[in-house]
Amino acid sequence: MAKLSVGERLPNFTFDTHLRDKLDSLTVLSGKTVFWVLRYIGCTVCRYDVHLIAKRYEEFREKGAQVFVVMQSDREHVQNDLAKTETVLPFEIICDPDAKIYDLLSIEPATDMQSLVGNDMDALREKGKNAAECGFSHGDYEGNEQQLPAMFIVNQDGIVEYAHYASSIVDMPSVSEVLSLL
Repeated sequence: MAKLSVGERLPNFTFDTHLRDKLDSLTVLSGKTVFWVLRYIGCTVCRYDVHLIAKRYEEFREKGAQVFVVMQSDREHVQNDLAKTETVLPFEIICDPDAKIYDLLSIEPATDMQSLVGNDMDALREKGKNAAECGFSHGDYEGNEQQLPAMFIVNQDGIVEYAHYASSIVDMPSVSEVLSLL
């Protein structure tokens, strides 16, 4: 499948989260749904992103939106990570250890580690520093280490209203930017 564009319909797919089994992408849609596609729970900056989304989740609700974070992690890794930090998320993490959703949505990995990191080392260092200050450190490696992130905002009818395919690990909208898009 080609990359999703604004105005296209999100393809239907089934998925499991860290809490539930066999959900359907089109039946979970309510208001606006953000599919925040990251790498895996052991990735320090991805774990920090999960933390930032959770911290401001009430603002998503106030805008009539919900968030699903997609990760290459299996349920056990996600549950173990969350248990270590005693985190209860106000949203669910879609567990996609076989990268079927990444393939379906044409979310490609970087060609090499330099491409994954990109040209903005200062931004990556800053994000890593912030993650460390919150107590996050690198965990288990899962999936494709060079996987790039992406994000989609979909309306209740399954139509993509925003699509972003990252060119590096830090080329993603901030939580504030996503909230402004809703």
